[in-house]
Amino acid sequence: MALLFIAVLAPIVMLGIALAFGGPKAVAPMASINDPFRYVDFTDLPPLSSFIARDGSALRYRRYAGSGAAPVGSVILIHGSSASSASMHPLAKAFAGKGYAVYALDMRGHGASGPKGTISYVGQLEDDLEDFVRATSPEQPSTLAGFSAGGGFVLRVAGSQRQNQFQSCLLLSPFLGQDAPTYRPGSGGWVSVGMARVIAIDLLNRIGIAAFNQLPVTAFALNEKARAFLTPAYSFALMSNFRPHRDYTADIRSTQLPCAVLVGEADEVFDATRFEQAFRAQGKNWPVHMVPRLGHIPLTLEPTGLAQAVDAVKKLQRLGNTPSH
Repeated sequence: MALLFIAVLAPIVMLGIALAFGGPKAVAPMASINDPFRYVDFTDLPPLSSFIARDGSALRYRRYAGSGAAPVGSVILIHGSSASSASMHPLAKAFAGKGYAVYALDMRGHGASGPKGTISYVGQLEDDLEDFVRATSPEQPSTLAGFSAGGGFVLRVAGSQRQNQFQSCLLLSPFLGQDAPTYRPGSGGWVSVGMARVIAIDLLNRIGIAAFNQLPVTAFALNEKARAFLTPAYSFALMSNFRPHRDYTADIRSTQLPCAVLVGEADEVFDATRFEQAFRAQGKNWPVHMVPRLGHIPLTLEPTGLAQAVDAVKKLQRLGNTPSH
């Protein structure tokens, strides 16, 4: 009886220890992520607008009117991990300057959209995006574009039944997953993951217990100034949702939209040389372009990266609804 008691109690104790003490460790600020934004001019940042999601929450976004008499189409921008719509400002201006209506979202759990660092359930971000499209009716044709973790989320949407909300997708240095060939340990020093807590919560979810999904499981390499207005950590729920599905390869195979991929040649977060392989292995001949000399963040800030992003969307929107192979 004693042995049986120990056999039952030991896993429970270990699970409790993992939940209590298995969270992410503090990570040193990553200069290549934090520093480039010091040189961005935010004086012309558009004000935040809002839409009401299905749970009654007011979620925020910024709209950039395209130059010209009428928009030539629209681009919906999804920011990267820890960030907000403001981080997409140079990219949004580049698209707007070429005639596109641009919508840069504060994804739930970021910026001014709800409590930072968490969401209510896995799948809420897709619900929010659908609610945004219904509320704003973006100009057609419409491209969904995402950077880093936001690029991974775009792939998640593109690989689902909700892909028909858009005509094309642009993946900017996308996070594919820790099992992808593009992955660098700790995303090159950008993130600390509390694996013990992740495993414990995942096991509980498998038996229908989601009570611990709001516990923090990732911490980002932000400096003190950035921590004050960005999102320094993610809960299990947000971490699980703001990325591709666990089988990212299935997302790639299921995507029927025209897609393109851009990555900086000097990306320090992901292995830029492996992106083409990752998509070709799943039978996709999407264009994959490496922008010379650019790192992770500069891809969305520097003129060469911005020009290639605009050019990619022009080509994608010409393809319209032609299925991608």
